[in-house]
Amino acid sequence: MLAALGMSVPAPAAEWELSGSVQLETRVFPSEPAFAGQKDATVSPSVAVEPELVVDTGSGADRFTLKPFLRLDADDENRSHGDLREANWLHFGDGYDLVVGLDKVFWGVAESRHLVDIVNQSDLVEDIDQEDKLGQPMVQLQVGTEWGVLRGFFMPVFRERTFPDDDARFRGALPIADTAAYQSGAEAFHPDLALRWTDTFGGFDVGVSYFRGTSREPRLVPTARNGRTELVPTYDLIDQAGVDVQYTTGAWLWKFEGIARAGQGDAFLASVAGFEYTLYQVAESDADLGLLLEHLYDGREEDGSAPLTPFQNDVFVGARVTLNDEDDTTFLAGAVTDVEDRSVSLSLEASRRIGNDLKVELEARLFPDVAPDNVLYGIRRDNVVTLRLSRFF
Repeated sequence: MLAALGMSVPAPAAEWELSGSVQLETRVFPSEPAFAGQKDATVSPSVAVEPELVVDTGSGADRFTLKPFLRLDADDENRSHGDLREANWLHFGDGYDLVVGLDKVFWGVAESRHLVDIVNQSDLVEDIDQEDKLGQPMVQLQVGTEWGVLRGFFMPVFRERTFPDDDARFRGALPIADTAAYQSGAEAFHPDLALRWTDTFGGFDVGVSYFRGTSREPRLVPTARNGRTELVPTYDLIDQAGVDVQYTTGAWLWKFEGIARAGQGDAFLASVAGFEYTLYQVAESDADLGLLLEHLYDGREEDGSAPLTPFQNDVFVGARVTLNDEDDTTFLAGAVTDVEDRSVSLSLEASRRIGNDLKVELEARLFPDVAPDNVLYGIRRDNVVTLRLSRFF
């Protein structure tokens, strides 16, 4: 009616939201370091900030996201770093979604190891569990069909893995070189491609993926440089096919992830398979108890330049407790045992909200028994307990 009268109709205004968190973190190392030159800092504090700005256009068809991250660490210079976790434009089209820019994508269903999760690079200075990821430059197209969801990825720039400083914890027996080596002459600018199909039917959630490009997992090659031996991160071109399946039936979650990779030495297979069984309202309380069991297999051969692969034949046993209280209190404890050399590593994660704006987290990574020929032997004395307080805004 207004248009018919020659009057302009104002376009809907864009909406924006600013949120994020500030973290105060303290890592405690109860054991002395294993190697000369490492800082003997029992208590290592740091602070991190991660704001997020989201702008939705008035039409509702476009969204812009900016999510930077910054940490300042008192003892590890490499851990004092910044990154753009997300900086992208999302367009909602007719039957498709398009993402252009830096983004984070997660694939997988297993608890102990995410084999199929290959798009983003691990931010290893944040945590050795490889759960923290760097933002990946990409163009992502998602199309929904009657036979599932298909996603295609074009990644024009590669992100190198972050590593601790020479004098920091979790370094290992040899320092890691500052410069990397690449199989491709284009180095970090070799384009990577990925496809993923997902669907849900019955109690099954299924994903099938294919990746071709620079491996996110480098080989660490011993190299003599400047009068000392360093480990040079070497990034190969690979082809990787992956499948992940989760089947839900009653209180059971059956999980499987498997990959086949070629191009990084001899072709090999790797898998994680297991289950989670949940006991609801334990002892007539509101708490739930989840019992986890997974087997980890990796078929690649060990040699002097093998990737960091401690999971060749291991068993993960864990328990998850969810109190279902108003403060969202959770606990997760797990142990990984090497079937062949009997090495054991332990983990504990606990979290609880304090009011609406605060959250306290406790994490522990412990290595009570590691065999000398195990990949984890270099960090056997880097037991760590982390206490983190986050303020959300």
